[in-house]
Amino acid sequence: MNKETIDRIRKFSEDRDWDQFHGPANLAKSIVIEAAELLECFQWCDDNFNLQHVKEELADVLVYSQNLLDKLGLDADEIVNMKMDQNEAKCPVEKAKGSAAKYTEL
Repeated sequence: MNKETIDRIRKFSEDRDWDQFHGPANLAKSIVIEAAELLECFQWCDDNFNLQHVKEELADVLVYSQNLLDKLGLDADEIVNMKMDQNEAKCPVEKAKGSAAKYTEL
């Protein structure tokens, strides 16, 4: 996300004094709840869904994720790149390309 979007998320919570309710566990629970609502968009059909509803639920997941990053003092780019480095080491292209198998089965 760009800086303006992150600042807007932060201001939204700050203006409402919600930091007191945004402990790491509460935010993690909220991410899971919103992710379940995102999954619900695809509950009965994989390819016939309301894109607007998907965008709204995905945005909720991202907002709560940014709030959790802030609460824990983490940087999204840093942790995503760390995880990508781990994934690339566990799942090299030459073994995984075109395969749906889990990396432990390659």
